[in-house]
Amino acid sequence: MEVFLGVDWAEDHHDLHLQDADGKQVAARRIEDGLAGVQELHALVAEHASSPEEVMVGIETDHSLLATALIGAGYRVYAVNPLAVSRYRDRHHVSRAKSDKSDAKLLADLVRTDRHNHRLAVADSELLEAIKVLARGHQNLIWTRQRLTNQLRSALRDYFPGALAAFDDLDHPDTLAVLAIAPTPIQARRLSRSQIAAALKRGGRRRYLQTRATEIQTALREPQLAAAPLVEDAYGATVAAQARLIAGLNDQITAVEASLSERFNQHPDAELLLRLPGLGVVLAARVLAEFGDAPNRYADAKARRNYAGTAPITRASGTSEVVVARLIRNRRLFDACYQWAFCALNASPGARAYYDAHDPGPKSGKTARRKLANKLVGILHGTLTHQQPYNPDLAWAHWPTADAA
Repeated sequence: MEVFLGVDWAEDHHDLHLQDADGKQVAARRIEDGLAGVQELHALVAEHASSPEEVMVGIETDHSLLATALIGAGYRVYAVNPLAVSRYRDRHHVSRAKSDKSDAKLLADLVRTDRHNHRLAVADSELLEAIKVLARGHQNLIWTRQRLTNQLRSALRDYFPGALAAFDDLDHPDTLAVLAIAPTPIQARRLSRSQIAAALKRGGRRRYLQTRATEIQTALREPQLAAAPLVEDAYGATVAAQARLIAGLNDQITAVEASLSERFNQHPDAELLLRLPGLGVVLAARVLAEFGDAPNRYADAKARRNYAGTAPITRASGTSEVVVARLIRNRRLFDACYQWAFCALNASPGARAYYDAHDPGPKSGKTARRKLANKLVGILHGTLTHQQPYNPDLAWAHWPTADAA
């Protein structure tokens, strides 16, 4: 007998609602998070179902240990977007009342009546899960570095504009090496070329040391507005600390990237992805990690495009019809595909021709890039589905390049 389990997930406890095929409640309980709680859940389900395949589970996340345990047990788990759950809640309660127990019942009702409209959660391989952790961790470190770099730029603009003239990239080892020994304008003007060259060498530079040292010294000695001495010293202490943090992040990003590359190259689909135009190891790992490698997760290329957020949506009512970009999407995956489209422009004549055909004016570049990303996701789907290497003649058959013409 099929049973339907709604799980309202929380950090330290979970509310359960179990009902039969007629929507009648057969059990309801709150369990604690952890192994004991999962064992209690399994015992409760076993009283009403003879096999795991008979259990339909509705839950709002498929990334928790609880969701992983439910999938591993063989239950048919539907991970429902919290926004969709909110819409179902309005359908059941016009008063906008909300509680953990009522949400658990709502999720049980949802998988009993509307599960065909939602995606069945399937488990990825252990290797893919490891790649996802590394890819997201690598990206998080880059985002953290960017925030610190923005703070560093803001501080330098307030008291040391000469440093902004001397260095284009504030997270570059050259920049961090010089700021470490001279975080204030007074200290920077006193630096000799040999001191700057030695700092650059410690930062990792091996070529054009004297030339770069001369350029930096010239820029740092240019006249500029100055802050009060005590204020300048305070800024200098702050900037020196920020420079050390960014330098440490650079080392950690390099280390995590090495681990990510190692794991990604072990994946059986790695070679197929790296043959696609515009994909390097890091970007390919992000794309693979967010799509997952569970077989038959995507019914067709359209489903994969919808999940990536590259496919548009249509809003039609009467005689009005508008096609707009999809805003509810996996942000990490969309960003990766959007970046992929940019990288593919110089790597593939076919991609360039496709982009140019969809970029009729100066204000349509973002739309054309999103459309190119949508096309590339479709090519990726075909490559993975058929396990065939990328073939540019087949992929861009309807978009002849200038060379082919």
